[in-house]
Amino acid sequence: MSTLVSIIVPCFKQAHFLKDSLRSVLDQKYANWECIIVNDGSPDKVFESAKEWTAKDSRFIYVEKENGGLSSARNFGIKHSKGSFILPLDADDILNPDYLEKTVFQLEKNPSLAIVSCYSRFFVKEKVNVVYELKPQGETCGDLLYVNQLIATSLYRKECWEEVGGYDENLKKGFEDWEFWISITKNGWKYKIIPEFLFFYRKAKKSMLVDTVSNHAISIKEYIFKKHQECYIDDFENCISVLFYDQSVLLKNNKNIKNSLEYKIAKAIVKPYRMFQKMWSKK
Repeated sequence: MSTLVSIIVPCFKQAHFLKDSLRSVLDQKYANWECIIVNDGSPDKVFESAKEWTAKDSRFIYVEKENGGLSSARNFGIKHSKGSFILPLDADDILNPDYLEKTVFQLEKNPSLAIVSCYSRFFVKEKVNVVYELKPQGETCGDLLYVNQLIATSLYRKECWEEVGGYDENLKKGFEDWEFWISITKNGWKYKIIPEFLFFYRKAKKSMLVDTVSNHAISIKEYIFKKHQECYIDDFENCISVLFYDQSVLLKNNKNIKNSLEYKIAKAIVKPYRMFQKMWSKK
C-alpha cells in the first residue's frame, strides 16, 4: 500500500481535545499520510496546540481561515491536500492504530468502492468509557436515503469529492456528511463497512450533533430530500412509508408527553397566569 492519505482535522473551540486526536494519527501503523489541521477561525489556542505537532512531525500541516462552518473547513483543508484518499477527522475524536491500514487496503483493491467505513464506539471523557456501539450496514445509495449509515470519519477517494463539488457549505447546522455520502453514491459508487471497531467518537452533552438532532433535524432532512429528490422519487413507496412512520412516532411521543405527570403539573402551574393574561387583554 502506497497511496497518500490526507487527513483533514477542522478545529473550532476544541483545542483542548486536539492532542488526543492528533496522537491517534501519529500512532497509525500506515505511515503514508499528511494531516492538515484547519483552524476554522477558532477563538481558543488552536495555533499553539497545532504548532507542537507540526514541530514534532513534518507530516502535520497547519492552515487557518475565517470561521465558516464544518463543511467550509473540510473543503478548505482538502483544497490544500495532496493525497488521493481523504479522511475527515473531527478534533475531538480518535482513530484506532490500524484504521488507515485496514481502510486503505479496501479502497486500493476495489476500484468500484468510493468510501470505506467501520464500526464505532461512542465514549465519554475517556476512550474506555464506552456508552454506545454503532454497527452500520449497507453498500449503496439506497441504504443511505433515510439513515446515515456512514460516520463522518470514513475514508474516501478525492476524485469523488471533486466529482460532487465538495461538501455542501449551505449545511451549517449538521448532517453535511450524510448529504455528501448521498451525493457520491447516487452516481453509482459503493461503500463498504469493515465490521471492526476502528473509530472512537467523543460523546458530549453539548455538541453539533446533539444540537442538530434536537433543533434542526426536520429542516435539514427537508433540504436533503429536495436536493436529491430524484433518489426519493425513485424510491417513492418506501419514502412515503418512512415519512408516515416518522409522523406516527411524533404524534405518539406528543401524546405520551401530554399524558405525563410532569406535563399535567406544568399545565396546572401556568393555568392561573393564562387566566390573568386573558383578563388583562380584555381591559
